[in-house]
Amino acid sequence: MTKGSDLLVAALENEGVDRIFGIPGEENLDVVESIRKSSIQLVLTRHEQAAAFMAATYGRLTGKPGVCLTTLGPGALNLSTGAAYALLGAMPLVMITGQKGILSSRQARFQVVDVVASMKPLTKLARQIVSPQMIPTMVREAFRIAQEERPGPVHLELPEDIAAEECEPVALIAPHQLELPIASGAALDRAAALITAAKRPLLMLGAAASRPRSTSDIAQFVIRSGIPFFTTQMGKGTVPGGTELYMGTAALSERDYVHEAIEQADLIITIGHDTIEKPPFIMGKDGPHVVHVGYQPATVEQVYFPQAEVIGDIGPSLKALADRLEGKLPNAQALLHLRERILERIATRATEDRFTPQRLVHDIREVMPHDGILALDNGMYKIWFARNYRTRMANTLLLDNALATMGAGLPSAMVASMLYPDRRVMAVCGDGGFMMNSQEIETAVRLKLNLVVLVIEDDAYGMIRWKQAVDEFPDFGMTFGNPDFVKYAESYGAKGTRVDDISQFKQALENAFAGGGVHLVNVPVDYSENERVLVRELRERLPAILEDQDDA
Repeated sequence: MTKGSDLLVAALENEGVDRIFGIPGEENLDVVESIRKSSIQLVLTRHEQAAAFMAATYGRLTGKPGVCLTTLGPGALNLSTGAAYALLGAMPLVMITGQKGILSSRQARFQVVDVVASMKPLTKLARQIVSPQMIPTMVREAFRIAQEERPGPVHLELPEDIAAEECEPVALIAPHQLELPIASGAALDRAAALITAAKRPLLMLGAAASRPRSTSDIAQFVIRSGIPFFTTQMGKGTVPGGTELYMGTAALSERDYVHEAIEQADLIITIGHDTIEKPPFIMGKDGPHVVHVGYQPATVEQVYFPQAEVIGDIGPSLKALADRLEGKLPNAQALLHLRERILERIATRATEDRFTPQRLVHDIREVMPHDGILALDNGMYKIWFARNYRTRMANTLLLDNALATMGAGLPSAMVASMLYPDRRVMAVCGDGGFMMNSQEIETAVRLKLNLVVLVIEDDAYGMIRWKQAVDEFPDFGMTFGNPDFVKYAESYGAKGTRVDDISQFKQALENAFAGGGVHLVNVPVDYSENERVLVRELRERLPAILEDQDDA
């Protein structure tokens, strides 16, 4: 005889699961015992939300569903933000939660919440397991659905009496390779005709371009077509910077310097664009036509309505499209002359002797090797990293431009460090976002991770405070106090450094990486550049755009 919990863990091993993130509860004790006897590592976190962020990032980096485990009620509900993070960010995730027994009710309604119902709008599938015999089938289905395009979260609820119930062994179901169709020849021919006829073509790489399965094929398409490209925030790094075709990243929706190329393009080929991201550009009746290349058809929005689509497995589809285009695009690089000016304007004032966002980005880029991984939390600095940080490999700048939740930066970096222990990994957090899951410093220390945590301090919810000022509201309700971050890190067994002189910043980061272990580096920031660059400078650019359009 075997127990339901044994079947669950065996099914997870069958899926290749090597670790589960989470905080078990009373209702999971049979599952915990089954994990103890298995090959799976239980990664105990200090908050369920962090467990979900970690499991989702595992899925983002590997392409295989990450798994997290919580108890019923309050523990399960703490997964909600992580579920939305994975749903909007297209990260494969399997969440397993406990529940009181369903065959009897000895504790009445204590802690009982309809978690399955609460998870339905936040997942691709949410189900309760009511029979041990169904566990292998339901786990296989959960992993298939989580991983297939568009990837996302799945929720399984395992009541404690079903976990403990004994039954005859049930055969496991072998996973099979997910095969995606390739775009039709007719669609490829239509797209090729539009691209060949374009006078000023431009490529855009979106969030889905960063899927591990497709990045090398996308890079080859850029090289073979010779068309310059820009990226969305979540599409950064897909194509190596050495192609010299990179035009910038759309950290804003309009008016930024990269939009000089976007505004002059007559055709934009979007690769892997997902409208769940904040719009990288705004389509209008007088704007460029768009060819959408994606795993799934475009979601038509007010700001995005492509005129043609190439739907299927992106990598092989782009190979077939490149076969139709290579050597046949005389206007491929018509916009490339704008590149130097765009990149120069973005990089200005990056070496000033102040703690400006540009200087922070500049020094961090010099410290991080080409395969080093930055995991950003959400705050004002994210815009600056999206604009200014040059990436050379896919998934080396992990930021969230979909749910854009605070609190995910540190857990995401922890998973990157677990998966790539020989690479430099840094979490970049504002003081507000860091304190939302700062307790996971203890988890990182306990796991003996090598990780640098940069905490950028402005004693405020800086992005909202900036927008409050831009909209000419009074400065109100956005400031707070902070702990001594160095002592705070040391209290968890980590190391800590405070940097008050920008000339010492880069060396402090080098020392932190060289020392190994978990090391928090705390710096102030001068956000006066937000107003100077992102408001006044870009407003000054707009009249010049309108004047050019009038001349045309």
